[in-house]
Amino acid sequence: MNINKEEIHIVWFKRDLRLQDNEAIKNALESNKRVLFLYVFENSLVEDPHYDIRHWNFIRQSLVDLNTDLKKYNSKVLCVQTEVVSAFNQLFNKYTVHTVFSHQETGLLITYNRDKEFTRYCRNNSVNWKESNNNGILRGLLSREDWFEKWDDYMHKPLIKNEFKDANFISIQEITELEKYFQSVDLETPKHEYFQKGGTKTAWRYADTFFEKRHEKYMFNISKPALARESCSRLSPYIAWGNVSIRQIFQEAIKHKTDANKRHLGAFISRLRWQAHFIQKFEMEHTMENASINKGYQKLKKSISAEYQKAWEEGKTGFPLIDACMRCLQETGYLNFRMRAMLVSFFTHILWQPWQSSSQHLSKLFLDFEPGIHFPQLQMNAGETGINILRIYNPVKNSLEHDEDGTFIKKWVPELANLPTPFVHEPYIMTPLDEQFNDFELGVVYPKPIVDIKIARKKASDILWNMKKDTEVRKESERILKKHTLSEGNRMLKSN
Repeated sequence: MNINKEEIHIVWFKRDLRLQDNEAIKNALESNKRVLFLYVFENSLVEDPHYDIRHWNFIRQSLVDLNTDLKKYNSKVLCVQTEVVSAFNQLFNKYTVHTVFSHQETGLLITYNRDKEFTRYCRNNSVNWKESNNNGILRGLLSREDWFEKWDDYMHKPLIKNEFKDANFISIQEITELEKYFQSVDLETPKHEYFQKGGTKTAWRYADTFFEKRHEKYMFNISKPALARESCSRLSPYIAWGNVSIRQIFQEAIKHKTDANKRHLGAFISRLRWQAHFIQKFEMEHTMENASINKGYQKLKKSISAEYQKAWEEGKTGFPLIDACMRCLQETGYLNFRMRAMLVSFFTHILWQPWQSSSQHLSKLFLDFEPGIHFPQLQMNAGETGINILRIYNPVKNSLEHDEDGTFIKKWVPELANLPTPFVHEPYIMTPLDEQFNDFELGVVYPKPIVDIKIARKKASDILWNMKKDTEVRKESERILKKHTLSEGNRMLKSN
């Protein structure tokens, strides 16, 4: 037994892939112990059906970005593929570790159970696991009465500015030796035309162009599927994976806010607040991953149609804006908020499918998959919270209002690109003569609508509005309002 093992501190990266405004790193550096940065590609997460290779490539790119900066201090992140406990067992053979630093993660049930297992592991091995607050989200909170004030105070606190020197870290040479004891991880990623690239430097390039210019049409274009790609910040994947902190972006937005742009940047800042609100909600009601937060809606039974779900997943429903949105999401990992809501509404209301059946398909596609946003938004757009306005989106109305000339549809559903604009929005209104004139055959070139939308909308509306009167739904709605939204939501709205 080697009794002369060096004692080190370990920073375990999760969804906080940045060096600045990173409290876990700050705490690790406040000692005379050398620090090892660790990222574990957990087999259980890599194989989890919520994730896709696009997520792991984004993480790889983020790690390469970190290593570029750490190289200045002759260090890098130890990247291994195994389970967390196995990784630490191996490291304990080489070093003495009494303290591990990380951020709290509001994640899937699988990561919550992983954290409970790691807590037991640390206790059994006399390791102190210090978890830092993540973006102002509070664990173990029973009441939201003063949560917003605490979050707002956290957002206005000075950013953490970590300063590094070579002596702080385990060296590149030592880490290279350590890598021999683990399954190797290749951080190279293929180039992709549309996916945003991970990393803090890229995140700040997006932030800089947004705050300097792109925000000027933020509110005008936020609902438009094509124009939102330019006018929205596009920071969501960088926030989701922690390339930047919410606090960094919040303070940057405040710094750029003026009388001239307050409508646009004020709206952007309000969305940062609501983002935190939903993650806090999920932190306090983790059962939302699989079941409706309003228990009254758990009695709502829907017949599963493999045919409908396949058409929706492949972007072949016969409704052009729905299909364009899905195909765009498949190719780019990005879609603006309104179109995401419409996809879920169409799946749950028009196709009358359970929101749970859409969850994993969408999480795989969203490059910015954030569990704390994903599940509350799914349930809200499915109309199963009992506290939100029931919105059954009409894809034709949205198409005409937000993609007037069909630019977005033509790009992502190219089989409609040569049709006159009215038919791009509604190809099924063509007469046989129209089809002949445009050399187009509905049902061959492009699918016929898989449902009658008028009948489907009425059915969903009637059932869901009636359920709002249900005793259990109303009782649960009162509970949810009291726990999450009533006083806090009013204050948030007043602050904008």
